[in-house]
Amino acid sequence: MRATTPPDNWQKSSFSGFGDGNNCLELASAPTTLHLRESDTPTTILTTTPTTLAHLLAGIRSAPAPLTD
Repeated sequence: MRATTPPDNWQKSSFSGFGDGNNCLELASAPTTLHLRESDTPTTILTTTPTTLAHLLAGIRSAPAPLTD
């Protein structure tokens, strides 16, 4: 695994609300990759490509809703 310099253009999710809480998802982009992290663990960064993330989100959106009791 190679070490990379973390991006410096993090953006907070609009669903995270406002304030100083540490419970939000942040996204940074680079020319060919996307980086995701949680505010409460900013040193843990998930790196992916736009295509891979789009496939994941499409799968989540198309999954049937869970059954509830």
